Parts: sequence; C-alpha cells; structure tokens
Amino acid sequence: MEEVLAGVGPRLKRLRAQRGLTLAALSEITGISVSTLSRLESGHRKPSLELLLPIAHAHQVPLDELVGAPPVGDPRVRLKPVERGDATVVPLTRQAGGVQAFKMVLPAARNEPEPRTHEGYEWLYVLSGRLRLVLAEHDVVLTAGEAAEFDTRLPHWFGSTGEGPVEVLSLFGPQGERMHVRAKPRG
Repeated sequence: MEEVLAGVGPRLKRLRAQRGLTLAALSEITGISVSTLSRLESGHRKPSLELLLPIAHAHQVPLDELVGAPPVGDPRVRLKPVERGDATVVPLTRQAGGVQAFKMVLPAARNEPEPRTHEGYEWLYVLSGRLRLVLAEHDVVLTAGEAAEFDTRLPHWFGSTGEGPVEVLSLFGPQGERMHVRAKPRG
C-alpha cells in the first residue's frame, strides 16, 4: 500500500508535465490550491479521493491511472461513450498525454458553425456522413474516407452539413504533433 501511495506524487507530476500544464493552470481547472497540488506531487501530502477525483477529471484519465492500480487481467478496452453537448464522443485511448484518439458521432442538428481556437493539432477522418469543416477562411465538406488536419490555434468548427449525422475519427495532440496525412480542399 505504501509503495502505491508513494508512486502517486511522481505520477501526478509526470501527467501534468505531459499535458503541458502549470500548477497554477491545474489549480484553476480543479479548484485545488497550488500549494496542495505541489505537496501532492512532492509526496508531502497523502492523496485522498476528494483530491484525486478532480485531478483525474481535469486530465480526463481514469482514477486507476493516477494511483497506478494493478491491471485486472482483462485486455479488452471498455469503451464508454460520453455526451459532450450535442455530440457523442468515445475515447479510444487510455494513456495520458501525447496524441489522443476519439470516435465522434455528430448529429444532423449540429450544423451552425461556432468557430473556436485552442492549443493543439487535430486530424479528422470521416467514417460516414458528410462533415462540414470551417477552418479560418475555408469552408469545406468531407465525405466518408476523406481526412483533414489542422492547427487548432486557427478558428475552426466541424459538424454535419445538416443532411444527417456524421461519424468521425479524431486524433488530437499537443501543438506540433502532426499526423502526416493531408487532404486537399475541394476546388
């Protein structure tokens, strides 16, 4: 038990570093003070469920990953769909940091662009339906089998053309981690 608890602090620090977050940024997200987060990472404070749950939520990782729980022996990945606004998102990766993979189902009603920006790089592959991608001054439609990649610091939005739902695979990574697949915009 002591070994498991001793490994939590370094694991928290490594995860935060992989995400590129400062203690202050994580504090804002979790509502946990910077000093408490620092003491958790250094091992000067024992982790509790009330501290670990908001950290796991902020990093979008299972609690087991934060505490280094031993594997249970079943190799199957249990996909758990999450409703994010009007979209259904299925996380396909479990490790923290680096490139994250998602399957998204976007309803036909998600067809009014609301461009946003944030750090990172995204790669999209359309599984079915027609995806409308608004990226800076570009407004393109991708169909099944087409892919696009872009820097998410550019204003962007993607959703349905309004004709029906769209299923998309998304790879999202920290700034600079490009997927090396390119799709040409339609003329």
